[in-house]
Amino acid sequence: MTTDTPLPFDLPAVRRKKLTVAFDGGNQSSDGGLLLLREAERRLGIADRLARCFPDRRDPARIRHEMAELIKTRAFAICCGYEDGNDLDRLRHDPLLKLAVGRAPESGAPLCSQSTMSRLENSPSRIEAARLTVALADQFCASFESPPAEITLDIDDTVDEVHGGQQLSFFNAHHDCRCFLPMHVYHVESGKPVVVILREGKTPKGQEVRTVIKHLTKRIRRHWPATRINYRGDSHYGRAEAMEWAENNGVGFIFGFQGNSVLDKLVANAADILRLSHAASGEAKMRAYTSFDYQAKSWSKPRRIVARLEVSTQKDGEHYAQEMDVRYIVTSIDGDVQHLYDDVYCARGQAENLIKLHKAQLASDRTSCHSANANQVRLVLHTAAYWLMHALRETIPEASALAKAEFATIRLRLIKIGARVVEHLARIRVFLPASCPEQALFRALAEGLMPAAP
Repeated sequence: MTTDTPLPFDLPAVRRKKLTVAFDGGNQSSDGGLLLLREAERRLGIADRLARCFPDRRDPARIRHEMAELIKTRAFAICCGYEDGNDLDRLRHDPLLKLAVGRAPESGAPLCSQSTMSRLENSPSRIEAARLTVALADQFCASFESPPAEITLDIDDTVDEVHGGQQLSFFNAHHDCRCFLPMHVYHVESGKPVVVILREGKTPKGQEVRTVIKHLTKRIRRHWPATRINYRGDSHYGRAEAMEWAENNGVGFIFGFQGNSVLDKLVANAADILRLSHAASGEAKMRAYTSFDYQAKSWSKPRRIVARLEVSTQKDGEHYAQEMDVRYIVTSIDGDVQHLYDDVYCARGQAENLIKLHKAQLASDRTSCHSANANQVRLVLHTAAYWLMHALRETIPEASALAKAEFATIRLRLIKIGARVVEHLARIRVFLPASCPEQALFRALAEGLMPAAP
């Protein structure tokens, strides 16, 4: 870094006091929360796990940036709100980012540049990119102290609009754009990410859904052979191939199911009874639930369908009329029909919030590489950043207002904190602002994330 100091300059006075500004405050960083992210990564070990899967074809004698360092650098930058690899050109001298990666803040060599990161993203082959994705599932299993008896996994996709000639880009008429529809899988009970898979921008077919569920289930069972696994998703994932594989392999499911004239006839009697009850009650809205066995033409056997019927009074011009809305789900899970629909299936809306954290607040839609392999690697790196932010939030005490905050809020309150860094011969000192409103919480998190002393 240059040691030249620009001359100070003046701004309009405040309360008749002269205001002078100068860039002579010492070696500083705007991301004091990197200290917390560093401890979160040390606890998770996700950088080392991914580094073992990355192909490293570089000459060992010329390596300046170890693979784990590169992954840490990119994941930390994403957590701090730096969306693109281009940002690394100006962050490579940031003292706290260097410290978080494991280099001395002043005497240590600069971090990697954008070009080095681009080479990293484009280095894996298709099989190697798949191994990186599988490593995310291994990270998920490793995050538990003991195997749970049962888990439920939300599976969903989200639109990722593209603007160039990227591989796998596809025009989707529903979204009216060329896009990817990456598939996200999250653990329902904890919100932890399991895998994120880049895919072309069209509705998944049955064989594709079956393939994802099959490989993910087998990978999880390598760690937890006795754990019961359930999948939950909308009607895109209620495919015959996926359900048949799940039933043959002891996997539960609850998927949305599109209605048809046959199903409407099967619930016609329940719908008439609900209309009469609604008309007699005078209430604005009423619901009823029913279930029955049904076999579609493409199914090899009947499956349980749960129907939710809702009748409401709607104004039609100058008159009021009853409107009937019927929704269906197909499931292999036993239980009360209302509980299955309201408490189990409808809770899948939380997956959209988790995808928003991944996509909007960690910018995982920055898939601008031409190669599909490179874009998959980007999704893996952004998922690593998700793990760091999730681990940081998990450490926040439940009584704190930030315990359930979104990642963007945590970034503003706990990461975007100015810090001055001074490196001595035998010590590094980080000076955080005395006016920091989250002093007590910051210290509690730092101490909570540190490994226990031997």
